[in-house]
Amino acid sequence: MLLSSWWADGTHAAAMTPKVEALLTPALVDLGASPDPECWITWGDEPTRWSMLVPTPAGLAMINVRVSVPQEGPRVAGKLVRWNRVQVGDYSLESHGGHRMLSFQIESQVLHVVDDECERLAAFIAVLLAALDGRPAPR
Repeated sequence: MLLSSWWADGTHAAAMTPKVEALLTPALVDLGASPDPECWITWGDEPTRWSMLVPTPAGLAMINVRVSVPQEGPRVAGKLVRWNRVQVGDYSLESHGGHRMLSFQIESQVLHVVDDECERLAAFIAVLLAALDGRPAPR
């Protein structure tokens, strides 16, 4: 899912402010991603802390965002893990009674979604695995 789609979704509007975007865009470009990359966002216990995973040609960019740092404003920190160092764990899907649950582990993060979000995460995983293998991203 493109970053612009996450912004437009509006689920956590307080977490995706213009101030955060002003810090996030240069960080993405510096780590080798486009300003509007294919990404996955994981929300923390509160919407003022979130992380994003971004596949780039060189590796997996992992970016952490803190929206409200007291007396400082937003903070963005990121790193790039080269593809030959990226650790991928299990990819599992369970379906029962009209419900689905998808789970995927990459680096130390477990991504899990249910029902309607399964297609979005499955599409992102396909992009990640293609980048990991050096293949073009699926359409």
